[in-house]
Order: sequence, then structure tokens, then C-alpha cells
Amino acid sequence: MDNNNRPLSRKKNYQAGGTGAYRRGSGLGTGPVGQGAGSSGGGGGVNRAAIGGGGSLLIVIAVVLFNLLGKGGSGGGTNVGSPSNYGTAPAGYEAVDTTGYTASGGTAADTTVASGSRDKYTAIKGGGKDTVTMMVYMCGTDLESKYGMASSDLSEMAAAKYGDNVNIIVYTGGCKGWKTKGISSSVNQVYQVKSGGLKALISDDGSKAMTDPDTLSAFIKYCNKNFPADRNELILWDHGGGSVSGYGYDEKNSSKGSMGLAGINKALKDGGVKFDFVGFDACLMATAETALMLNEHADYLIASEETEPGIGWYYTNWLNKLGENTSMPTVEIGKNIVDDFVTACGKKCPSSATTLSVIDLAEFSNTVPSKLSGFANSVSNKITADDYKSVSTARNNTREFAKSSKIDQVDLVDLAEKVGTSEGKALSEALKGAVKYNRTSSSMTNAYGVSIYFPYKRTSYVDTACSTYSAIGMTDDYSRCIRQFAKLETSGQIAAGGSGSPLDALFGGSSGGSGGSSDVIGELLGAFLGSGRGINGLDRANIDFMSENTISDDDTAEYLSLNYFDANNLVWEEDKGKYTLDLPEDQWSLVQSIDLNIFYDDGEGYMNMGLDNMFSFEDGKLVADTDRTWVSINGTPVCYYHTDTVGDSDDYTISGYVPALLNGSRVDLILNFTDENPDGEVVGATEAYVNGETDTIAKGEIEINEGDTLDFLCDFYDYDGNYQDSYMMGKQVTVNGDLKISDTDLGDGEARIMYKITDIYNKEYWTPFISVR
Repeated sequence: MDNNNRPLSRKKNYQAGGTGAYRRGSGLGTGPVGQGAGSSGGGGGVNRAAIGGGGSLLIVIAVVLFNLLGKGGSGGGTNVGSPSNYGTAPAGYEAVDTTGYTASGGTAADTTVASGSRDKYTAIKGGGKDTVTMMVYMCGTDLESKYGMASSDLSEMAAAKYGDNVNIIVYTGGCKGWKTKGISSSVNQVYQVKSGGLKALISDDGSKAMTDPDTLSAFIKYCNKNFPADRNELILWDHGGGSVSGYGYDEKNSSKGSMGLAGINKALKDGGVKFDFVGFDACLMATAETALMLNEHADYLIASEETEPGIGWYYTNWLNKLGENTSMPTVEIGKNIVDDFVTACGKKCPSSATTLSVIDLAEFSNTVPSKLSGFANSVSNKITADDYKSVSTARNNTREFAKSSKIDQVDLVDLAEKVGTSEGKALSEALKGAVKYNRTSSSMTNAYGVSIYFPYKRTSYVDTACSTYSAIGMTDDYSRCIRQFAKLETSGQIAAGGSGSPLDALFGGSSGGSGGSSDVIGELLGAFLGSGRGINGLDRANIDFMSENTISDDDTAEYLSLNYFDANNLVWEEDKGKYTLDLPEDQWSLVQSIDLNIFYDDGEGYMNMGLDNMFSFEDGKLVADTDRTWVSINGTPVCYYHTDTVGDSDDYTISGYVPALLNGSRVDLILNFTDENPDGEVVGATEAYVNGETDTIAKGEIEINEGDTLDFLCDFYDYDGNYQDSYMMGKQVTVNGDLKISDTDLGDGEARIMYKITDIYNKEYWTPFISVR
């Protein structure tokens, strides 16, 4: 690995003083909070007369799934309520001030359509004569019960001025505690947003899980029957998990899991409605898989590649514009949604990474599938031609989303271009053509509007993804490609002795490995396939991809023997207190990332201080950082875990998280270091789901406000290497102004310093420790 290709190091900001690292209080019983520990780093009936006649612009905002289930065969019922006043959203998530508000647009939306694309399902009449039914499926979940995010968006809808030809219907549910007065936290309900307030249409629709496809399909059928219109829209509001996990986390029915793409497909097929657009006011749903699944059901997809900031879509302005012209082209509706979202996020949470795109599904389904197959085959050819390393490097360097959550979702244009094949270039051009409008925050680079699942951090999802592809009708070429990649990656980890751990190095052990012999590697692979164990997260239930027969086990073993990271080279050389590590150049070429790991001895055991991309090179050798300083917030050393580095030395963003309690609730603080602000800043917090509540990702970041309390957390190990518990560390911080990031001294105890080296198979090795006092 030459100097230009070496990973980027964070710049240290040393400050004298500080509190030193220490634990306080009793163990929290949370289980490990550090990287790899599960941390981020997710009655009645309807009175038709009350709703209005068929000539209205019907924006039916379904905020909690409506399941008609026996509510009278005709869809009739009684008027269960009069308009109720909209409650005030909690501080920190109030609607953006609309005074003098003008969305700052990006470039003009692309209105061209590639030849051969199907006709649009929606035929717009024109002249403002169109009627619209917009179904917004809002599962409030913990986004509402903790932070009032749904209530904030409801207030934005209620603030819109859209005239008598617009009806907004809201279905609410999936939440243990609505912030808006009158909305039930025990049963699902349907409301109409009207005259700046909410009118109850169904006061009790039970408490059915919103992630059940039958609930969604019944709601769609209800809307289609009771609110027929020229244009139908659907917005799904909640958590999002992308291609593998899909949509939704129902706080009251968490055991039901999320609604995967196959489930969404079933719901939309059963619902029987062709949509003008389907939008996800949720994280991570702008994927190629989502787009291909939706083609049968809609003309456009509006969604985000990245996690959405907590404020979500900004509804007032684009609803105003739609009310002024109900015949507005769908691309323009989408552009307004995107512009309002990105601009509002820029005002409310300027440090957040923001993405939102409008995808033409008719063009996408016409131009992308053949190009995706060609690209997948070109990647397969590289892998079978013993060029796995270039594919792994391209994948490692591609823009990845929700990286700390290890969902393995990357920008497809960026991946296609970095792989470097002619087929990749052709796919990139097709994708850029199908994305009609795309905007990002200034900090978000290489995000072109469409992502895709490509395994790297967690191959345990591969079988699930391939099953989803089969269910939604994707061709086999891409499935074969990722199975091949995952097989070689996992085989590389098996050949190196399975999952790595810093604890072995902490107590003088070795990172292990097979020594590079193809015979030994073959035996290790055979043993793994026989037992189904040896790699974290993999067992007999999710290793079907290892049977991919386009690459034989013998060929796999031979390739690994020739491209094998030898942990025996991880030896420190010491000269006058300076420690260096020298690897052969062919070994450096197998390294993808380097992170400093420190364990601090507090006199009773070791505090794991985390991982930081802090390192330097001299004369081609890695130089150990032994100055005993560590990332600190307001002078208190914290456990910090580096998750992502994007860019180069002139234009970069380095991200990581700090496990913490925010006002007593478990979160991960998000830290960003950039070329413009190398000292770093705390940009917010995200929910940390540590008990398997959901595989989807919550909107973030959660704002940190004046007067909030922060307790930093750490994992603690005894002198035998056994995890004891997780503790609060340092002093509690009450937020008063900006949180200051620096590097301060750890204290008087021994610090054991190691480096984590990650190779092209995503196998982690730890160097021997260096003891510094």
C-alpha cells in the first residue's frame, strides 16, 4: 500500500488538564455498549359525508395503518368526532418557522424519459382539475413517544393552506405516547387534517401492527373505495432499514418486526392501487431493490439513501404548492419535497448528512435491470479471475450509509464507478438518468440518489437479501455476485481463525491464522461448513451463500493462500521509546483500515476506551501513538468508536460515536471531524437499540439542547479478560453551550495501546499491546 492509498488519520487536538479516565457508580447491566455490541455503531366507521365528495383533492394522510376488517361492508359508519385542535410539538422538534421561508432549489429536475419506458400509470388531466388522494402511513413509534417527531410533522401539514379541494386524512398508531392532545396511544385512529386542526373520523380501529402487510393493504383499499381520485399518493412514515430490513418499527408490536420489501410488495399488490408516487419519510429506503419492487405499483419513488434527520420531511410548503395546482407534474412535486426537506434540514440541523431523491420507476425498470446484470457479471468475472482484492477495495472505498449499523448499503453509482469496469460505467449512466432529482447536504459526497445492498460488514444478511430478491422478482445475476463476494470474504475470515478480538492481544495472545497454507485453509473451510460456526453472526441458518458453486472450495483456498494477511508480521520494533511496525508492501496492500485501540487500567480492571483512526507513518512504517491522550468531551476522556472516513486530506469527514445516556436514555453521540473543523463537533445523537428491538434505523440526529444531561459510558473488563459490566465514566455533563472535543491525558494508570488492522476480507487483527505509564 503506497502512501497515497493509506487510510486517513484524524488530527489530534491536545489540551492540557482534563479529568482523566475513571468509572463512577455501579454497573448498568446494559451489556456491552462498544462497537460490535449492538450499538449504532432500531370502533367507529367513517361518515362519508364528513369527508367530502369525489371531486375533492383528497390527501389522505394515513399516519397509523388503517385496517378496515369488518368495519361494515359498505365502508359507512358514524361521525365519531369533530375537529380537534392540533397540539404543540415538543421543544427541539417544532415546525420550521415559515416566515419568509423560501426553499433554495438545486438544479432543475430532469423531465426527460428514456425511450422504451412504459407509460405512466397516472394520467394527469391538467388545468388544476385533478383530484388527489395521498395516503400517509404514519407509525408514530418511539420517534413520537420520545421526541414528538410525528406531532411536529402533523403541525406542518395542518399549517398548509391548500383550499377546499384538498383533504388530508391521517391514520395514527404504533406509538405508546402521542404528544398531540386527543390522539390515542392505545388504539389506531383516522383523522382528517382540516381548517388547521384534526377531525376524528375513526376513533378506535384496534391496535393492529403497522408492520403487517394486511394492515397496509386494507388501508389502501379503504382509501381507494372512499376517496377515489385521479392521482393516488402514498407516504410511509417511520423507521426505515433499507433493502434487507424494509420499513417500520411498531413500538407497541415490536415482536412483529419490520415490513420487508416482499411484505410491502404484497401489501401494495393486495391494495390494488397504482400510485403517482410512493414516498418514504423514513431512513435508507432509496435503494435499487425498493425501486425495482415498486415499479409494478407506482410511477415515482421519493426516498433517502442516508438516515434522515429527526425533523424529517417539511410538509407545509409543498402541500401549499400542490393545493395551488393539483395538476402539477409529479417530478415537480418531488422536487418541491426534496428542496423543502434539504433546506429545512440545513436550517434546523446543518451538521446532519442529508439526502433525498426522486426516481422515475418507469425509466428505472426499463434501463437499469439489464445494466445491473451486466455490472454484476463483471464483478463476478473479477472474483472468479482471482481479482477479489480490487472488488473489496472498491467496496471499502464506496460511499456507505448508516455505516455504524452495519446494514451494508452503499451508493450504487459510486460502487459501479469505483469497480471500474465498462459495465459499471454503463450502469452508472443508466442510474443517473433514472434519478430525476437528487439533493444532498454539503457534507454528503458521492451520493447520487440510489443505493444497494452489498455485503461487507455483516454477511449474515446475504441469504435474507437473496431471498428478498427472489420474492420481488430481481434477476439472479446480482444474487450470484454478492454470494460469491460474501463466500470469499467469509472464507478469508475463517482462514485467519475466525472473528478477531482485542482481548487476546490485551493479555499477550496472538491474532492467530492458518499460516497461509492452502491445505490448512481448505481444512478450516471444511470444518466451518461442517459445524456452521466460527464467525460471529453466522450459523447453519444463514450460511447458504457459502455453497455458491461458481467458486470451488479448492480455488477459494488457493486464492486465499496467495492473498493472505500474515499476522506473524505484527511485531513492534522499539528504539528509545519509539515503537514502529514494518510490513512488506504486499502485506500493506491487503490492509483496508487502521485504528488505535486503548485499554486503560483503573486499578481494578481495564476500561475499553474504543477505536480512533489516529496513526502516523515514517519511512513506510507505522508509528505507535504513545502519548496517552484520548478523545475527550469537555475535558472528560470518553469511549470513542471511529466508524467512517470519507474523502482525502484536503476534503474529508471522519465520523464516530460515543456511547452515552442523554437525560437517562441510551444513545450514541455522533462526532464529526472535517477538513474545515478538524477539532470536531458533536452533531447530535442517535437511538441505540441494544436489545434487538428492531433492525430498522431511527431518524436522527436527536438534537442536544441546553440543560440536557449527558453521562458517558464504557465497557469494563477484569484482569482475566472477562467483561464485567458497562459503567458511567467521568463526571456528568449538563449542556451549557457547545460541547468541546479535545484530546486529554488518560490519567496515572497503565494504558495498553494496540492497533486494529482490518484486511480486505474485513478480518480484524490486533497488534501486540504496548504498555505506557
